[in-house]
Amino acid sequence: MTQQSFQKTADDLLQGLVKANPRVPGVVAMATDRQRNIYEGAAGVRRTDRNEPMTTDSAFAIFSTTKAITATAALQLVEEGKLDLDAPASKYAPEIGKLQVIEGFDANGDPKLRAPKREVTTKMLLTHSAGFGYDFFNETYNRLAEQKGQPSVITASRAALNTPLLFDPGTKWEYGSNIDWVGQVVEKLSGKRLGEVFQKRIFEPLGMKTMTFELNDAVRGKLAGVHARNADGSLTPMDFELPSAPEVHMGGHGLYGTVGDYMRFIRMWLNDGAGENGRVLKQDTVNMAVQNHLGKLKVTMLPGVIPSLSNDAEFFPGLSKSWSLPFMINDEQAPTGRPAGAQGWAGLANLFYWIDRKNGVGGYWATQILPFGDPASFVGYMNFETALYDSLKAS
Repeated sequence: MTQQSFQKTADDLLQGLVKANPRVPGVVAMATDRQRNIYEGAAGVRRTDRNEPMTTDSAFAIFSTTKAITATAALQLVEEGKLDLDAPASKYAPEIGKLQVIEGFDANGDPKLRAPKREVTTKMLLTHSAGFGYDFFNETYNRLAEQKGQPSVITASRAALNTPLLFDPGTKWEYGSNIDWVGQVVEKLSGKRLGEVFQKRIFEPLGMKTMTFELNDAVRGKLAGVHARNADGSLTPMDFELPSAPEVHMGGHGLYGTVGDYMRFIRMWLNDGAGENGRVLKQDTVNMAVQNHLGKLKVTMLPGVIPSLSNDAEFFPGLSKSWSLPFMINDEQAPTGRPAGAQGWAGLANLFYWIDRKNGVGGYWATQILPFGDPASFVGYMNFETALYDSLKAS
């Protein structure tokens, strides 16, 4: 498959997916090499109840694909000698030092808490080994939400951050609100809100113009709507929005923006930290950051505890997966052709990206569908990635 036939294959894939049964309402997909986007495609509609076509400049709630941007801001502070990844995170964000480990519930249904055996470090937060979870992936957090009123992270409130630890820091991998805490570390060290830090230190050097924690009319006017996938495969548009004046800029999931902007961020990682308007990270920092920082621990399946928000989900089941400071690493070659050591992750509404520094390519796939792990969108994404690797092999 040549570059030209990849274009056609990808176009056909997107168009087919918005007409299939089950279908996706709308999708934007892009692929890049180190210099520029080599594919930009859009199909379908932004919302199924409105006749607004999805376009390559449509905006999305990017959910957890926010996380790697927060990790990048933390790495900038490491470069400046302001942040020690192995020091207790409470040195920078004191509130984290007050959190205890939950060991189940007593006869009255109250949480049984104890002091953690070691302190949480920022490196543990970055690698999701600090002890935090999410209520939609963890039964204990879900019970705290349902029975004790623990607010969801989507409220973007300070109270949402103050959850107990699920285990002693550093003892296992569990995906959760860790990067929201990294955002707090960045804010304390910089003396600015996270959105300001991103704007000045990441978005401007990369030429990213749409990304924001504060949903404004310009972004809202191009926003793709979130849809619920029903049991029969049909789709219902939801009036879902994150708070537009959030109490906390949630470093784990809070950004809105376009796929084109995120491609500039992916290219920075392909180019050893360099952006089109300036350098974001030093090459040595990038080389250090993309190594496995999880040690012998491994990334595990995400169990869908709240069915409306997530299915059981796992990338490349059966393959070993680690975590770098910003991303998941596939330790072995993936079925798509993605090589061992490549980086990537996802966002709750079925957004997916990958960064292949070895071959100098990456891509981003954006839909707005809940629950996570939507078979139609996920298989579409895997086919898109596979088509790119097929075209690389052919050329």
